[in-house]
Amino acid sequence: MTLPRLTAASTPPAALMHHRGPLETGIVHLGLGNFHRAHQAVYTAAALAAQDGPWGIAGVASRSARIADSLREQDFRYGTVQISPAGTTVEVPAVHTAALVAATQPDAVLDAIAAPGTRIVTLTVTEHGYTYSPVTHRLDLDHPGVRGDLAGAPPSTTIGQIARGLQRRVRAGGAPITVLSCDNLTANGEHTGRLVREFVAALPAAESAELSSYLDTAVRFPNCMVDRIVPATTDRYRQDVARALGVRDEIPVPAEPFTMWVLEDDFIAGRPAWEHGGAVFSDDVEAYELLKLRLLNGTHSLIAYLGALDERAIIPDAVAQPFVEQAARSVLVEDYLPSVRVPADVDLDGYVAQLFQRWSNTALGHGTHQVGSDGSVKLAQRIPEPARLHLDRGRMPHHLALTVAAYLQCIAPPAGFEPGRYAAAMSDPARPALADLAAAQPAPQPFVQAVLDTGLLGTDLAGHREFVDRVAEFRTILTTHGSSAAAAEAASAGLAVSA
Repeated sequence: MTLPRLTAASTPPAALMHHRGPLETGIVHLGLGNFHRAHQAVYTAAALAAQDGPWGIAGVASRSARIADSLREQDFRYGTVQISPAGTTVEVPAVHTAALVAATQPDAVLDAIAAPGTRIVTLTVTEHGYTYSPVTHRLDLDHPGVRGDLAGAPPSTTIGQIARGLQRRVRAGGAPITVLSCDNLTANGEHTGRLVREFVAALPAAESAELSSYLDTAVRFPNCMVDRIVPATTDRYRQDVARALGVRDEIPVPAEPFTMWVLEDDFIAGRPAWEHGGAVFSDDVEAYELLKLRLLNGTHSLIAYLGALDERAIIPDAVAQPFVEQAARSVLVEDYLPSVRVPADVDLDGYVAQLFQRWSNTALGHGTHQVGSDGSVKLAQRIPEPARLHLDRGRMPHHLALTVAAYLQCIAPPAGFEPGRYAAAMSDPARPALADLAAAQPAPQPFVQAVLDTGLLGTDLAGHREFVDRVAEFRTILTTHGSSAAAAEAASAGLAVSA
């Protein structure tokens, strides 16, 4: 029997997270992927369940029309599938009011940002979507998309879309607005605001002056930290929705039970009551942010790279290997933890235990290739500062060096070495350039030096010869003896130092 498609008419009322009438659009979201739909959208639904407001979300996909088309076909309904070994639950947020595709509807996106009813623009475009240099942390003015956006072409970059949308908003009356980055970037609000200002500064003088004044007086860029593991959608999750709701959902979103959102409460035009979904408003977002970026994300990366090299398809299978779990605990405790300030309301032992519980969620099945993708952007946010901290104190951060080596082994393996299908499936914008370097510099030490000289991990680590040598040593071990041997070497080196 063919099930009915999920629509407003076919949604079981008990599955709806709120029962408000037609929603007024108050938020434009750039990046209509799984994370947004399992995180911000769910918090917004919880807010609407508790308090009415103009907080419908107009979602904007970058290029692919698949999710946008399906959302429209399903009356902007989809299921969030919460997955744990204890069982599966399905809820329908029902908070979206429009679904646009920036590549084919650039004017509609700018109009949505400029609309007087829009109070907030939010973003989940991944670290790679901000078109900035990882070396200078400034907007990449040589990027073809940025150049086109500055020249007046229909904007194709996230920063161009925001800046041109704000420009149109000024000309429509200049109502205040908040721009909220929900990506894994250090000080993501400040970072986004700086990039927008750099774009505006590169415009012709009259346009720049008009927009700069508006940014100073009517736009806010608060920082926030987001956390939830959200794997890719598969037929398995479509079947979960079918069993739970009796409908056919083409775009369900799987997610772990855990979710966290910490924000600065700096919204110039109002905001949803996200605290009803469990959001925390704090003046100390940075402490939560670094805790997550390093202890969770940084450790997660090492698990993904070691796991992929060990031919483990999913994170739970990787962390179930004793050598991977030990490496993860060591990088977290020895290398990352000394570099963060733990917020006063966080129970550190409980937090770490919860991390390993989340990574071990076999029901979720988060792919090692998914977590390992875009390492050239992610690792620059996670490794340089902790590594420099230890090196300046005269200590070698062995597991940070192992993380870099395992990443390079996955993305740019030496000639004759096969990293495995899961490493090969990792997407990374730096893969072609790193592969060229691996071909040009086949010896481990010159290769690692050449990589760090590009600024992949900032500008400082390339000058630490001992760190370069250590990464090269791990690359050699990974090539000749495998990931478990490399992890054993890192563990023994750490024990020797502590002894």
